[in-house]
Amino acid sequence: MAGRGRMVPCACLGLFGVLCWVWVSFASFPDDQLPLEALDAVDRAAFQPQSALSEMEFSSISSYRGPGNRDRRINKELPILLWWSGGLFPHFPGDSERIDCATSSCLVTSNRKVQMYKRTASIIFYGTDFRAYEAPLPRLRHQTWALFHEESPMNNYFLSHGPGIRLFNYTATFRRESDYPLTLQWLPSLDYLLQPVAVPLGEKNRLRREGLAPVLYMQSHCDVPSDRNRYVQELMKYIQVDSYGKCLNNKPLPENLEDTATATGEESSFMNFVARYKFHLALENGLCPDYMTEKLWRPLHQGCVPVYRGSSSVADWMPNDHSVIIIDHFPSPKSLAEFLKRLDENDDEYARYLEFKKPSRITNTRLLEALETREWGVNDMSKPNYLNGFECYVCDKENARLAAERTYRKAPNKNQPPKPKMANNSHMGCPLPGPGYGHVTDLPADDGWLQIWPQDYWQSLDQAEGLESLIRHNESDPSLLWKHIQNMAVSRARGKH
Repeated sequence: MAGRGRMVPCACLGLFGVLCWVWVSFASFPDDQLPLEALDAVDRAAFQPQSALSEMEFSSISSYRGPGNRDRRINKELPILLWWSGGLFPHFPGDSERIDCATSSCLVTSNRKVQMYKRTASIIFYGTDFRAYEAPLPRLRHQTWALFHEESPMNNYFLSHGPGIRLFNYTATFRRESDYPLTLQWLPSLDYLLQPVAVPLGEKNRLRREGLAPVLYMQSHCDVPSDRNRYVQELMKYIQVDSYGKCLNNKPLPENLEDTATATGEESSFMNFVARYKFHLALENGLCPDYMTEKLWRPLHQGCVPVYRGSSSVADWMPNDHSVIIIDHFPSPKSLAEFLKRLDENDDEYARYLEFKKPSRITNTRLLEALETREWGVNDMSKPNYLNGFECYVCDKENARLAAERTYRKAPNKNQPPKPKMANNSHMGCPLPGPGYGHVTDLPADDGWLQIWPQDYWQSLDQAEGLESLIRHNESDPSLLWKHIQNMAVSRARGKH
């Protein structure tokens, strides 16, 4: 990876370029010197041709103000937010809607015809679908970019590199540092954790005596960056593991459960089946701080003990300091197996991991406060879902930015321009994938995992730097991405980067 070390100066130059671009985007316009009476007209004017979202198209959308919202503008005066990902638009029917948020209102649409329209203030991207070679170019200086990415880091490592994440001005990711954090998206409520143990310990012990393994593993998504199967395969040498699904399968599912092998829902027969096990191997498909899924929360809900690998910061979010077994706290699969065997044979020690089921034993104030204060809900009709919540976050931020820009342009000697806002690596920043067990240098050259995931990670960095270069050069054709990547590689080889 020595070549990547030589890329640091290039990355720094890229950051400088993007910083300059964002400053221009937020702080200056060529019409600064227009008469004051013309400014509002310019704000409402469109690039030619006129917007695809004409007043006629919005005539069926009622104009109303939400609670606490005093925005009295009619629809044709509102800024537009464009959802770029075709398959993700949190409104139906149709492709356009007015939203009335906490402090302001916007029009939202999935109609890409408005990309070049001056009223289109921000473009919202779904991280899994974001591709550098399909980015909306040229990037217009009056528009911000917003990122929504709640899924696995493996879906798009482009976002885990500085040059990639810095292209966005607002973020909603699983990282607590993002602008609109989705860290606890898989935890519906505190009551979900406090549900009674589904299968009492005495019944679990009886099932153990009848031959049920102490440990459950259920995966059908096998080739993943975390390389979890490699670790579990080694663990199986030292402790009995019942493995269902397609990965390391050693036991068939009951016929009525064959369609739930990779379930993320909570169908009752499936939940009852997995609740019989004392320990659940809960290994995420990608490793990143704060990335935690149902693999972790489901066993806690059921009263089973998760044996976890995924988020390096998982302990920050647990009910107390004795409710999860963290794989990386053990020097080897063998030592973990020995620990699990001791717990399996000691009811009192095992039961300590379930004490959080009593409300007084949930002592993690960070967890309690996050659940209490988050504005979005999970299966909670009294709160917005996080998609609508994030678009309202962007709407309010954009209206505030646009108002600050108008104020600055009217009296630049008396007012400061709005400060540029840009995401940073802490908003995603997932590490280079490593083997699930052992060292990467010990893997054979033809190892399947080795041939896929480290390469995908570094190729994503190439694409992030390439798109950054396209934007810096004000390119309008995203297909030139590969040319820019090639040019940077040649310059790097010649020692110019």
